[in-house]
Amino acid sequence: MEEKSIEDLEEVRERHGLDSKLLESRTILISQPIDDRLTRNVMARLLVLDQTDRSKPITVFINSPGGSADCGLALYDMLKFVRPPVRCVASGLCASAAVIIYVGARRGMRLATPNARFLMHQPSTSAFGQASDVEITAREMLKLRERAAQIIGSEIGVPPEKIIADATRDFWLDAGEALKYKLVDRLVSNRDELGD
Repeated sequence: MEEKSIEDLEEVRERHGLDSKLLESRTILISQPIDDRLTRNVMARLLVLDQTDRSKPITVFINSPGGSADCGLALYDMLKFVRPPVRCVASGLCASAAVIIYVGARRGMRLATPNARFLMHQPSTSAFGQASDVEITAREMLKLRERAAQIIGSEIGVPPEKIIADATRDFWLDAGEALKYKLVDRLVSNRDELGD
């Protein structure tokens, strides 16, 4: 039991050292489902980096299956809120709520690695309860779909109606297709191509 505790402590120390180095390099990783805990962590890092240097760019690497739409919207807003320029790099999967976060970077600052994949789709939920509550939830889901389409559409220059039509079912794009769709501004294969 004690051996396991020592391993856990070493892992925490190693992770803390890595987190410190990432913060020093103004790099944030979003590499898990989007939830309240991740959102709090990323927002805190963005605010710290905003206070540290308002002009140096922040790089956010995204490899996420998505998650909470509300958390995705909160992080989108925060990317717009902080003063430093923020660039997002999709590497791996950028799906659902992660796409909303991704388009929070300004035009010209949305990058992807060659094997990145994107997934846009309608919001989904499991609604239980009285019929009137299910009806309220359904209306909120439609409003959320409209809001996400407005955000993505305005950020990439595509009419929201097209976003809604394309994402009626799972809408997959590889990196090249996402570039043609205007979701991605540029493909990058190595760190030098970020243009620090």
